[in-house]
Amino acid sequence: MPRSTVTPSRRLGIKELRTIVQTLSGKASTDQAETGRTFTGVGVSPGRIVGSILLMPQPVREPGAGERLAEGTTPEEASAALRVAAKAAQTNLTARSVGASGAGREVLEATALMANDPMLVKAAVKLITNGSSAERAIWDAAASVAEMLHNLGGYMAERATDVLDVRGRIVAELRGVPAPGIPYSDTPFILVGEDLAPADTATLDPSRVLALVTSSGGPQSHTAIIARALGLPAVVAALGVDGLTDGTIVFVDGAAGTILVDPGADEVDLAKEWETTTAALAVFDGTGRLKDGHLVPLLSNVGGATDAVKAAAAGAQGVGLLRTEFCFLERDIEPSIAEQVEAYRGVFDAFPGKKVVVRTLDAGADKPLPFLTDASEPNPALGVRGYRTDFTSPGVLERQLQAIAQAADGTKAQVWVMAPMIATAEEAEHFAGLCAAADLKTSGVMVEVPSAALTAASILEHVDFVSLGTNDLTQYAMAADRQLGPLAALNTPWQPAVLQLIRLTVAGSRDEGNDKPVGVCGEAAADPALAVVLVGLGVSTLSMTARALSAVAAVLASVTLPEAQQLATLALKSHSATDARRIVRDKLPILNTLGL
Repeated sequence: MPRSTVTPSRRLGIKELRTIVQTLSGKASTDQAETGRTFTGVGVSPGRIVGSILLMPQPVREPGAGERLAEGTTPEEASAALRVAAKAAQTNLTARSVGASGAGREVLEATALMANDPMLVKAAVKLITNGSSAERAIWDAAASVAEMLHNLGGYMAERATDVLDVRGRIVAELRGVPAPGIPYSDTPFILVGEDLAPADTATLDPSRVLALVTSSGGPQSHTAIIARALGLPAVVAALGVDGLTDGTIVFVDGAAGTILVDPGADEVDLAKEWETTTAALAVFDGTGRLKDGHLVPLLSNVGGATDAVKAAAAGAQGVGLLRTEFCFLERDIEPSIAEQVEAYRGVFDAFPGKKVVVRTLDAGADKPLPFLTDASEPNPALGVRGYRTDFTSPGVLERQLQAIAQAADGTKAQVWVMAPMIATAEEAEHFAGLCAAADLKTSGVMVEVPSAALTAASILEHVDFVSLGTNDLTQYAMAADRQLGPLAALNTPWQPAVLQLIRLTVAGSRDEGNDKPVGVCGEAAADPALAVVLVGLGVSTLSMTARALSAVAAVLASVTLPEAQQLATLALKSHSATDARRIVRDKLPILNTLGL
């Protein structure tokens, strides 16, 4: 029986929970404005935790407006000090990246580069030359760069957060004070703050942090993504929660999206039950099925060989999404075919005899590449990204397909290939032709653009399968940037409009006897309740982070196919995403039992 190799976060033990109950019940007096107060946000990672909070330190204080060079300090001396501080910040971030792995390491390495970015430093030095202090100069220069990135939208707007994080670290170096970061405690705690910088989320220690709660951010923010990857209960967009004080005891429900101040014995009991549940959910037997035996293969999303090995150990029935960007990011030139072959083969070898779905390079928007994409596009999310890069840089895609074919040759994996950002049947036909020329036998496309969902029947005349990328499909269907906290309510795949697009995609796969596979590889597949709806809509496979496999499998096993279809119908008929989610969850009591 496959068993997950992922180590669960350090939770509070039964004795510790009892101590909390005694502390709460024995209080002589309490601030009635705080006791029993509930904060509501967006639940992004399930789990029920009782613990005391620690607040993220306040950001570095802004230098005084118009602050000038100190008397006796020359512009040259201040510029030199700035360069030393920027280099120190970069060195610190790079050192932290060594102890990180996966997405966390990538975030730290990218932020380290930003710390000593020539454009940022040059802009600050220019201000120093005009008489500004080094602190004020880097502050203003970073603000200008961040505004520019924000106006570009998409991925570039997200990088604005990195710039502001970096300036705080540089100012801290100039002042000789500790840089902002996650607080340290000898005992586990619930981390609360306005939001976490990418460099902070990348170094979260799940042995110390019990849960994450932020007052801003959205379901696709860095905080949310890292929380899900680490298996930490998390709630974002909980307005006002960062106004609590250190040591406040709270109950966090990461599925419901609620935070209760000074919880009672009932909440402590729920936290105890979650402790038991996490142990039970640590195992997935390697077969996704419904209660009546209907099979739903559960695959994993991976970003390289290391992820693939972990996913295989966790029981994944294959790979539903291999993100090939890991071969291309942070490079100034295109990797050679030989380099790509070696990288892909490591993933294929982890899944002998099983399906591995390879997504071709999804560059652009949130993944700019200097040799392939134009970072100055006015709207990168709607620009040259994914398959569209073949319009402007022909040859890169064909060479990648050659590398995939060579890597597949001699392995036992069943290699499927799909292109991202396909919008028309004509594009699907062209991609299928490229795959055939590379001797890749099974070609497909991502359904991320509403036009692809609406014309799925025509698209599937040319390819063998489609896979729904629900993150982008939701963003484009709802015209809501998935990184923006204020739009979190719009940016959920529970939106009836998004569910209708999924239904139409499945219907298109069955038109004229096509009956070709429709998978889901977006975040929606990792939501156990939504997984039931997706299966009810006719989706044939689900792909998710390896951590979600056991929970999704447990909930799917509690329903029959007709029951899943009934729940899908109810969700489709709902007037809002909130109603759809509530109605479905109310009819799945196992979710409450498992704390999901």
